[in-house]
Amino acid sequence: MNSAAGHAFDRVTARLETHGPVVLPALLLCDFGHLAREVEHLESAGAAALHLDVMDGRFVPQLTYGQVVVDAVRRAARVPIEVHLMVEEPERSLAEYARLGADIITVHVEGLSDPRATLEAISSLGPRAHVAISPGTSVERLEPCLDVCDGVLVMSVEPGYGGQRFNPVALEKLACLADLRARRGASFLLGVDGGIATDTIAAVAAAGAQLIVAGSAVIRSDDYARAIDELESLARNAP
Repeated sequence: MNSAAGHAFDRVTARLETHGPVVLPALLLCDFGHLAREVEHLESAGAAALHLDVMDGRFVPQLTYGQVVVDAVRRAARVPIEVHLMVEEPERSLAEYARLGADIITVHVEGLSDPRATLEAISSLGPRAHVAISPGTSVERLEPCLDVCDGVLVMSVEPGYGGQRFNPVALEKLACLADLRARRGASFLLGVDGGIATDTIAAVAAAGAQLIVAGSAVIRSDDYARAIDELESLARNAP
């Protein structure tokens, strides 16, 4: 593992151990006309890491941003960044996103012909290797590669658009993966992405989510710090 990426994410791991689940603000809805300012505000608000959604208009219908924006965020940010690739043939761009400084590269199991090989390739490049799973995909698809991933991102909405309603099937997947992790003695982190708000975050935390991606709930708030603090408090105190 690349030492710089590893050391950066170690701070997030330490925060998980002492603080409980952490919120990763997603930048999809931020003000890209003032990107560096947005990054600074999110860091000042206490964001442990940032989540970047890269969409190519083919794997998912929406087209967002790519390497130029990821590079700009990496240069502006002091915290780790997760690059969530919702693209066809993600293997073709792994080396470039690693070179740009992604601390986590997340790829969708649905778009991989050989999940193990892709995850191993990410790890060999330096970033942490995470795999995402969409609402309609069975957890069984992940079982052959769980031993070579650093994290699983459970989608609680269909990938491709922000602002969707939370799909409770994510709770079943999180609980199932938490059980698999315990039975296998594994250490991969559990994340969740989609529809996270004050009325859903406690449930995903109770089901096992540790890295909780929140877009609208943070970016559309009037106070980033208050929004992150409220969400993390609800997660930390989940029954």
